[in-house]
Amino acid sequence: MKKVVKQVLGIDVAQKELVVTAGRMHEDLSHELYASKTFANNHKGFAAMLLWIKQRSDQHISVRYVMEATGVYHEHVAHYLDEQSKEVSIILPNKISNYMRTLDVKTVTDKTAADAIAQFGLERNLENWIKPKVVYRDMRQLTRERDQIVQERTVAKNQLHAEEAGAFPYKNSIQRIKERIKLLDKQDQAVQKEIKELINKDTEIKSNAKLICSIPGIGLTTAAVILAETNGFELIRNRRQLASYAGFDVKEKQSGTSVKGKSKISKRGSKYLRKALHMPALAAIKSDARPKATFARLVSKHGIKMKAVVAVQRKLLEMSYTIFKTQTPYSKDYLTKQTRQDDQT
Repeated sequence: MKKVVKQVLGIDVAQKELVVTAGRMHEDLSHELYASKTFANNHKGFAAMLLWIKQRSDQHISVRYVMEATGVYHEHVAHYLDEQSKEVSIILPNKISNYMRTLDVKTVTDKTAADAIAQFGLERNLENWIKPKVVYRDMRQLTRERDQIVQERTVAKNQLHAEEAGAFPYKNSIQRIKERIKLLDKQDQAVQKEIKELINKDTEIKSNAKLICSIPGIGLTTAAVILAETNGFELIRNRRQLASYAGFDVKEKQSGTSVKGKSKISKRGSKYLRKALHMPALAAIKSDARPKATFARLVSKHGIKMKAVVAVQRKLLEMSYTIFKTQTPYSKDYLTKQTRQDDQT
């Protein structure tokens, strides 16, 4: 019997269930996927999953639990496993989807996804997941709450405009809409105050937020979104990976040597990052020479203003990561060098 040298449980996480696949690697580097099962995505299901894999694994070799970062649904099981002192690895979704394409999987199901995650875990030397700071979790909840408030306020303002522009505006309806907008304004102010207080309580986060805010167009709330949605860039190792995490990576439809259809961003990452960077990108284009030059260059190239704005959004996000990692404030000289490099590619 071959000696087992590595064991992995690949977990495909959904809102209500976990589809898992157990895999193992032998001393000759061959590997196999040998068992699969579905469990509830709750504490009872987590406990049942641990018992199930314990009965089917070599007790002398630790099991690594590998899963995708799927919104918030993976968080409960990840924290549970961490509390049980298990080895946990959380992978960016696009990494798994790109890996699945190399496997030539024709039908994507929860089962095939769990298989791919398990196989990925067997083939890669993965890092242990580090539980994010509580402050990042709280900050994310607050920034997402504010995003919802802003959306509701926009809807209310549109309703107010429609009512007031009508031939026979109803006075009471208009008054209620104005009161709703006033309440949403008050809630927005309260949430922004709490975000600021959270940041100021942590010296390290306060310093990082200040560095990110040195980028033209980015304010404290946007910096909070960037830090919260990336857990302080915990899973990010390079700018390309960050762009993929936010859904700014470009995808193209190709057939042979010809391109079928226009290239566009994947949008398979965090929508909150993309939304948070929209207005800062517009502000940066107006206030800073380099984003403005980048915008003008791209518009002259393809004539699509929104596409150029998205490119500036991506640059702002990548700049945030670079500044965070180097602990160096924004420099126009740096952006000039980056723009020259981009012009050459």
